[in-house]
Amino acid sequence: MTRDHALELLKKYVKSENMIKHCLASEAVMKAMAFKLGEDADKWSLAGLLHDIDVELTANDIEQHGLKARAILEENNISQDIIESIKMHNEAASREKRKEIFHKALAASETITGLITATALVYPDKKLQSVKISSILKRMKDKRFAASVDRNIILECEDIKIPIAEFAQISLDAMKGISDNLGL
Repeated sequence: MTRDHALELLKKYVKSENMIKHCLASEAVMKAMAFKLGEDADKWSLAGLLHDIDVELTANDIEQHGLKARAILEENNISQDIIESIKMHNEAASREKRKEIFHKALAASETITGLITATALVYPDKKLQSVKISSILKRMKDKRFAASVDRNIILECEDIKIPIAEFAQISLDAMKGISDNLGL
């Protein structure tokens, strides 16, 4: 599937502009992670872009999110390893623990985008260009800041041998690369 076709498919099921931006940010971070880890950047990007394709269909039902995506993605001939990674980004629905690098990378990558976005929004200019790694790491420790962001999922980056500071830098740089698309 081409990237353009994947974006068209995502927009068929996801109408929220902010959710589309989250998926674009996740796509960018996953692409950067693939390069860092010597993995298939197209495959990892696609997983990042499509990981929340069923979020509006499931109305944020944590028990279903990721599972309904399977049918959509299978109908569109997405490879099983991408579908599995998308399912595994939500352990509550999959009822399994993430073990694969691809699964952990997707979960950590899509989660850190929320922390980075929230960090950018507290800056006066609300721009990613102003965000410093030290600020992200400080906010990471403050559980009250962006309280819905699960820090333990972000820390899965360390399970794949990328220290949190390096992961934050990779993620921030990836998001800065598409900042115009994110409105940040």
